[in-house]
Amino acid sequence: MLDPVKILKDRARALHAAVRDGDEPAFAEIRRLRAFRGAGRAEIAGGVQQRHCLALMARRTGFDGWPHALQVLEGRRDDDFGRLLCPGRCMAHINIWSADYAEARSIRAAHGGTLLAYRRQYLIVEDGYLRTLGLAPEDPDWHGIDRDWVRPADPAARLPHNSGDSNPNLQRSIPGTVTFLFR
Repeated sequence: MLDPVKILKDRARALHAAVRDGDEPAFAEIRRLRAFRGAGRAEIAGGVQQRHCLALMARRTGFDGWPHALQVLEGRRDDDFGRLLCPGRCMAHINIWSADYAEARSIRAAHGGTLLAYRRQYLIVEDGYLRTLGLAPEDPDWHGIDRDWVRPADPAARLPHNSGDSNPNLQRSIPGTVTFLFR
């Protein structure tokens, strides 16, 4: 199963490396953080830390900050899921939406699909959506979580269990460039 925490950490590392390499788009992204608004290149280069990049990645995916992202992604919080599972590239898909988890679960049980979350809403998606997201719908862990990412039947199945198990599409889609980080 995909490890969203690792993905966000990888993106934060890529952003941090881009700042160290003097990449101007990376400096522009760091300036979005309150601590670096209006800061010059030297101040950013000398002051940016991994924690700043993690906070920015979390905010870019709809979380309040890194602690919020970590709580949600580790299954310790389920009141606001951010935008991680519903990026812009997936908007072309037609999905079933619900503001109520019980209703969404009932719809998924009746019609199939996979139950995901976007902020405080729920969406039932088809396999094509998962592929666009960079996930493998045939992954056996989807069965383990009963195709419900929000409240999985087996929470352990939602977590990565093999650090070597990675989706080749996802690997291609996370280059060390700032341009990709914010699509």
